[in-house]
This record gives sequence, structure tokens and C-alpha cells, in this order.
Amino acid sequence: MNVKHKRVIREQGAERGIPTRCPECGSSILVQSETGEIVCSQCGLVISEEAFDRGPEWRAFTPEEKAEKSRVGSPISILHADKGLPTVIDKVGKDAFGRRVGMETRMQMLRLRRWQTRTQYQSPVERNLLQALAELDRIADKIHLPEDLQEEAAEVYRKALEKGLVRGRSISAIVAAAIYAACRRYDRPRSLKEVAAVSRVKKKDIARCYRLLVQELGLKMPIPDPKNYVSKIAARAGIPERTQMEAIRLLDETERRGAVVGKDPIGIAAAALYIACVLTGEKKTQKDIAEAAGVTEVTVRNRYKGLKDALGLDV
Repeated sequence: MNVKHKRVIREQGAERGIPTRCPECGSSILVQSETGEIVCSQCGLVISEEAFDRGPEWRAFTPEEKAEKSRVGSPISILHADKGLPTVIDKVGKDAFGRRVGMETRMQMLRLRRWQTRTQYQSPVERNLLQALAELDRIADKIHLPEDLQEEAAEVYRKALEKGLVRGRSISAIVAAAIYAACRRYDRPRSLKEVAAVSRVKKKDIARCYRLLVQELGLKMPIPDPKNYVSKIAARAGIPERTQMEAIRLLDETERRGAVVGKDPIGIAAAALYIACVLTGEKKTQKDIAEAAGVTEVTVRNRYKGLKDALGLDV
């Protein structure tokens, strides 16, 4: 039981003349049992038998049964254009008593449904937001984006829409830039190339819109950490965990020496994995790791030479 619940019990007890301390042992830790009794947690004395039960009047034994009996809807979410509070005219051809309605009433409800759908999003801003959130959901499904990052991307897009940054620009480009900004902001390994691969616009346009969002909205972006990309590249290339740990150790040592500043984090992670494969005897070529990382062999080779010189390795 939390402190707030204990305080409520004490306040209610004071209002109804119930002592706030146990008359038997003097303890102030009073708890409310499932049967509605206020009991001392130290000696077990029942102080009151008429406590209010603030739970529902029904019982549920499974999450599905609880969701079916609950009389509340889903929580408000910015992933919906109306934030999860829509007004819907259902298709069911029955009245409140379960009786079938006549054909004339059903046709009237059909017309009302059609006009309700047409007038639900009247302003250009609402229609823009509806289209943008649909595109966000499509991209998030393609790259398996978690819900917290989807909400952050939706928040970034809403701010851009309020400042008028979307006007005259592609909605898909702003949405993709917002998703990439959300991943960068929370240090989740999603590269710009991955986002562009599932978007309907070019990588250059997404990068331009991303720079616009960072500049106009004042977004603070952390420096990407190459260690966050090691596990993803290793999983694609089939590299064991022992080699991954060695690559992370090499990156930690390189970071302490300041040799990765201003370099592409994916290329640095791929080069560290290649060096780790050489040190642990794992038979992986630069081509294999470059394909898994989504970079060229030249990038892996150049970063490999830089890391080898910075660490003083003879590989």
C-alpha cells in the first residue's frame, strides 16, 4: 500500500470517528483488507468493519474478462488525430432495447454516418494530421518502432504543424524526419538509411527536413554511440556474443582515447566488429560485415585502419 492510500484511510477514519492509531499496540500503520475491514498491520486488530470498497462491483479472473466488463474506453493517445476520443455512429441496426429498426430509420442512420465521416475532419490541419499519423503508423510497422517512439514522433510532428513547418513540404518527408528525430533523441539504433528505405521520399529530402526540425524546434540531439549498433550488425552477420563483447571493449578503449569523434557510428561499429572477429578467430570478411551494416567495404576498411592505428593493434 502506498503512502497516499494510507493517508486517505487516516483521513476517512478521522471523519468517521475511527482512531488513526491502533488502540492495542499504538501503531499508525493501518491497512484496508479485501473484505472492507481496517486492520492494524502490527498486531492484527480489526479497528473498523465498515470501510468503503472503491473497487468495481464485478470480479474478473482474466485480462480478457476484465476488458469486457470494464465500462471505460482506451486512454487518450496522441497517435490518433482526435486523441482517441471519436464520435462514431455504429452500423448495428438495433435500438437500445435490442429491437431491429425499420428500413427508413436504418437509411437515415446510414446518411448520418456518411455525413459524420465527411464532417469529422473539416479543417486542412485536421486532414493533414490524419494523413500524417497514418503514414507514421505505416513506417513504424515496417521498422518495428515501439509505441513510446511513435508517440514522440507524433509529438514532434504536431509541434512542426503548429509552427507551420509542414506547409509547402512533403508530409511523408516530415513524418520520416520526425521518426528519425525521435530515434536519435532517445538513442535508439535506427539509421537514416533504414527510415528512408521504408519511406516514400528520398534520403536527401528526409535529411533536409530533419535539419529543419532540429533547428526550428530546438531539439537537443545526443551524440550517437557506436556501441548501440554492434548487436544489430552482429545479429545480421551471425556473429557470436563473445565477439560482440570484444567489439564493445574495443569501442570503449577507442572512446577513451578520443578516436571516434566526428565519425559515422555505424562504420565505427562495423570496423570494431571486424577487428574483434580477427582477434577471436571468427571467419568474417569485410564484405560480410559491410553488407550487414549497410555500408560499403571502403568505409569498413578506412574505419578499420583508423581504429587499428588509434589502438596500436597488430592485426
